[in-house]
Amino acid sequence: MLGNDLHLDLGTGGGSRRAALITALREAVREGRLAPGTLLPPYRSLAADLGIARNTVADAYAELVAEGWLTSRQGSGTRVADRVAAPAPGPVRPAAPPPLPYDLVQGRPDPGAFPRGPWLAAARRALTDAPHEAFGTRDPHGRIELRRALVEYLARVRGVRTTPERIVVCSGAAHALRLLAGVLGTERPWAVEAYGLPFHRGLLAGAGVGTVPVAVDEDGARTGEIPPGAGAVLLTPAHQFPTGGPLHPERRAGALEWARRSGGLVVEDDYDGELRYDRRPVGALQGLDPERAVLLGSVSKSLSPALRLGWMCLPAALVDAVVAAKGEREPYASATDQLTLAAFLGSGAYDRHVRSMRRRHRERRDRLAAVLAARVPGVRVTGIAAGLHAVLELPPGTEAAALAAAARHGVATEGLASYRHPDARGPAHPDGLVVGYATPPERLYGAALDALCEALTEGLGARRSASSS
Repeated sequence: MLGNDLHLDLGTGGGSRRAALITALREAVREGRLAPGTLLPPYRSLAADLGIARNTVADAYAELVAEGWLTSRQGSGTRVADRVAAPAPGPVRPAAPPPLPYDLVQGRPDPGAFPRGPWLAAARRALTDAPHEAFGTRDPHGRIELRRALVEYLARVRGVRTTPERIVVCSGAAHALRLLAGVLGTERPWAVEAYGLPFHRGLLAGAGVGTVPVAVDEDGARTGEIPPGAGAVLLTPAHQFPTGGPLHPERRAGALEWARRSGGLVVEDDYDGELRYDRRPVGALQGLDPERAVLLGSVSKSLSPALRLGWMCLPAALVDAVVAAKGEREPYASATDQLTLAAFLGSGAYDRHVRSMRRRHRERRDRLAAVLAARVPGVRVTGIAAGLHAVLELPPGTEAAALAAAARHGVATEGLASYRHPDARGPAHPDGLVVGYATPPERLYGAALDALCEALTEGLGARRSASSS
């Protein structure tokens, strides 16, 4: 019956301490700082904390019980009464628009697919085996257990060549980009794919780094067009985002040749390299030249973005600068999550989870393609050999109408045009929607596909009607 800690200001006046305590408790309840049902400290504890007599606290509690502010039962302590009115609401703020019922936005794994049981087992094992120093001052490189596990896993699965000393654990790809932008400086712009995440371009812009678009086609980025004056190039070689498809081998070699010739750096966003379905594995570009390429990885697509766990495999010359940029007081990924992921990788549970997700996502992808082929045959489904999304190529001039129809039918998705760099030149990619198929729970997936088909039929029909008139 120790109750909760309780902060009360009794003031410094010369009045009755009992009256001051009663007033402070009433105000705390009225303002909502003490919610109904809250267990208050026993007389002795609160009296010691406030420096007043125990009888003073007992008398104050008794009066507030009599007034109905508190309740007291033998064996259950003194609590805030349930019937006390809640504090008056503050100014009414405009409510955020409710989310659309069918979430088909790319890049979001189904939260319900998180492997809770195996993760819990890994957490127990990790906490049992962790040394005491794991809960003390943190190493900005990241936990050595995780860095060792990543060396083994990434070499085996992605062909990465690195050592624990050259891995820096971070809070995800965005965190890694911020650190690299700070280390490389703002004198030279970064080359980026002409189609890519606006968030990444905005992040670099926020760091004062300009971006120059490099055209993208069915073989990925045209690396022969990377400007010689760029300081780095950000690529998605395993699965070009968002158009799909791996970077052609000649272009992979071309990117590294550019880096060697110009002194630049290839930054490889390996955002979903493990999630492949009906193609042979594509190794990481970093494995071809670890001194000219940085690999960025995370568990945001394979496990959950809520874990905030990522990593950088760095050239030896960049490690100290990145660690210094990260700093001693930088917001770190949780040490316990790092230890758990290390145990999860080392036990093989991560491999099993990824294989399970491949089956699940392949089935969803196939279902999406089959439904569209049967009901909206004018839509071509592309970029589906890997990842969590597909690009639905639409007839020219229909993207805006399809997006508007999707919103009317409760489908959250995005247009391909929103990913195009504002300075991109040359022919644009055909109109299209970027549709994620991983997020909806299984019970809603069929309804989401129905709504998507109805929206596409409506959107494409509206465009045809406008053209014929």
